[in-house]
Amino acid sequence: MHLKEMHKILSGESKCMLGIYLSGTGNTKYCVTKLVKLIDASADVVPLEDEFIIDKIKRNETVILGYPTQFSNAPYMVRDFIQMHASLWKGRKMICVATMGAFSGDGSGCAARLLKKYGAVILGGVHIKMPDSICDSKMLKKSAEENEKIIRKADEKLKEAAERIRQGDYPAEGLTIFAHIAGLFGQRLWFYKKTAGYTDQLKINEDCTGCGMCAEICPMKNIIMEKGKPNPRDQCTMCYRCICNCPQKAITLLGSKVILQYKFEDSSNLTKCKIYQGNVS
Repeated sequence: MHLKEMHKILSGESKCMLGIYLSGTGNTKYCVTKLVKLIDASADVVPLEDEFIIDKIKRNETVILGYPTQFSNAPYMVRDFIQMHASLWKGRKMICVATMGAFSGDGSGCAARLLKKYGAVILGGVHIKMPDSICDSKMLKKSAEENEKIIRKADEKLKEAAERIRQGDYPAEGLTIFAHIAGLFGQRLWFYKKTAGYTDQLKINEDCTGCGMCAEICPMKNIIMEKGKPNPRDQCTMCYRCICNCPQKAITLLGSKVILQYKFEDSSNLTKCKIYQGNVS
């Protein structure tokens, strides 16, 4: 898209921009919301589980799609959503935003290639490093001060990306053949089974009090309350939303014990973010 076309979108002469995202702990919600609002303050931003998301996408010609990278891949819920609504993407202009704790390779490219297969026009890709949210693993854990530094750097990168997009100079992180090779051989091939589909490995231990929060907030509605206790099914997309929010730290997925819970408490404030970082268990 050239500057003239972007001006039409921002001035309301054509359809608006929309931000959509999958976010387990608030990282991706924060990044997509900030990026979209810096480009077009009037644009809407909604989660993938929004009940009106299909109609909203249809009304917008440019969509920014954000998601957390999992083993150098897009979450299965994101890939499933794209494939389930294949006809939705033809001619749609897309920017893919991948958040990560360390390395993704072609994080944005994983969704971009699938979208392109269904006729989307890929404008760009953005990679944003954010605090690690895999709270049942000791890897990548940092102090609150270190995480705040990561977020400040993310803010600067989001501002730079927004300015480039407004100028029609789209970032292409994760979209090159070199990024594809890095993501494929760096992680995806070795951990393919972990992201090949949904998982049934979510575990809830005896510390659970049956509060029902996990069932309420799951984007896949994968946790069902039965006789006052949550029962996880086989459609977990590994977003870690339930694990990071469980008040009893009773839920695990990749690990066997919650090490550190992390989430944004308020990701709607674009000038100063608040984060919650629980104590080490």
